[in-house]
Amino acid sequence: MLREELVRRIGAFERPHLTVLAILAVIGVVVAVGIALRARPVPLASAATASEPSASSATGAASPYSAGSPYPTGSAGSPGGPTPASTPSVPTIVVHVIGAVHHPGLVTLPEGSRVADAIDAAGGTTAKARLGELNLAQVLADGQQIVVGHDDVVSEVRGPGVVAGTGTAATVGTSAPIDLNTATVEQLEQLPGVGPVTAAAIIAWRTQHGRFTNVAELQEVDGIGPKTYARLAPLVRV
Repeated sequence: MLREELVRRIGAFERPHLTVLAILAVIGVVVAVGIALRARPVPLASAATASEPSASSATGAASPYSAGSPYPTGSAGSPGGPTPASTPSVPTIVVHVIGAVHHPGLVTLPEGSRVADAIDAAGGTTAKARLGELNLAQVLADGQQIVVGHDDVVSEVRGPGVVAGTGTAATVGTSAPIDLNTATVEQLEQLPGVGPVTAAAIIAWRTQHGRFTNVAELQEVDGIGPKTYARLAPLVRV
């Protein structure tokens, strides 16, 4: 009896009533889902993360760092950055090597080079070389001349401003060579190894022969031997 009454009442519901009930059920489900989503915790962006894009967008300036690079764009350490300044070149000197070497002549060396370096640059010594007491460790200066001795020629370093082998200053070392045909006794005495007697002998030879035609004629003057001539030759002219 109760069952029949229930069936009768359910049957009394018309289609519109069922439609309304279905809509209400859907609305209930949607509301329940929305409430559940709002209840979930939402992670907040860190202050640093939030500030970076806003700072860039506010100023309009691009970041100085390229993607994936630890260097700012255009820095000296980055691949595309400016090239560092080049190392300054080492100062050089020019010296004259003559005598018993394979390639006598002018050689260019780094500043601070020594006599041994100059001889090596001139091809090294020949079999006739007689180095004697030549100081191979002497530091050279621009404009000096190195004589590598042989036979009667003494090995030495000459000028500028110093008479090699004596360590004393010579006024002729820093000036033009003395003209043998016009020099006075006083000027000749400025030459290394030339005293009053030798200076007078040079004047006497010049008076007797008229004039010097070449420097080698100094060897005909009394008192000027091979060693003295080797010292005087670079310091005089005709």
